[in-house]
Amino acid sequence: MGWKPRQSDRMYRAVVYAGKSVFTALRLPVKVTGTENLPASDPLNGRSRRAVPGHGAVVAITHFGYLDFAFAELVLWNHARIQARYMISKRAAEHWFVSPFVHGLGHVITDRTAGAEAYDDALAKLRAGEYVAILPEAGVSRSYTVRALKTGPVRLAAEAGVPVIPISVWGAHRLLTRGHGFSLKRAWRSPIRLHIGPPIHHSPGVDVAEETERLRRELQDGIETCIADFPVPPEAGAWWMPAHLGGGAMTEAERDAADVADKKAGRHSRG
Repeated sequence: MGWKPRQSDRMYRAVVYAGKSVFTALRLPVKVTGTENLPASDPLNGRSRRAVPGHGAVVAITHFGYLDFAFAELVLWNHARIQARYMISKRAAEHWFVSPFVHGLGHVITDRTAGAEAYDDALAKLRAGEYVAILPEAGVSRSYTVRALKTGPVRLAAEAGVPVIPISVWGAHRLLTRGHGFSLKRAWRSPIRLHIGPPIHHSPGVDVAEETERLRRELQDGIETCIADFPVPPEAGAWWMPAHLGGGAMTEAERDAADVADKKAGRHSRG
């Protein structure tokens, strides 16, 4: 729908630098650990890292807020000028403002009624050496703990012969998440914490369910690493902290019940 530009490295760079400008203006301190688990840095004189067959990866990112993907991409770009191709729902991709960027940035559009097409697109990109980024919780987790994941990352990685790189993002949900809109006062100098786990390699005959649960544990371990040295001490009942740590977020049981209620009401519970 509307104008659909061709995939463009120039557009990708422009979007990344626009995002960096906003984060810099907000004075957001971003701390990252685990960068040794990313591919060797290759900035190519400040330009984009080119896809090399056999050198791509699936990037699995936690989803507690609406900006988690942006901070994950910031880390990938800063480290090795990686242009991740994100899997984005058809509903979001058809928005009049978002659509040109989705196509220009080379992202993968997912459609529940035609899932095989998106899978094949992602697989082709991985085999060409691209990095395909997925938020496998398929929507914001309102408990701020990593919930059950979709199996796509493991299936794609196993079939393409590439690793899964887990990236846990903590603190970005304090800027913007479901039920909590953006507040300049809260966002100003708000710390962001990311942890990158070791790459997970899979063979073609892998137990997908077992390895997907392993990935969930790795992402949750990364969240706990981030929380352990997060510089903002939470007050008792703070809305942005998980219930099991004394925060005011939904418990996992409450989250699951709310998701079921949303589904029954026809709301997008995982968006």
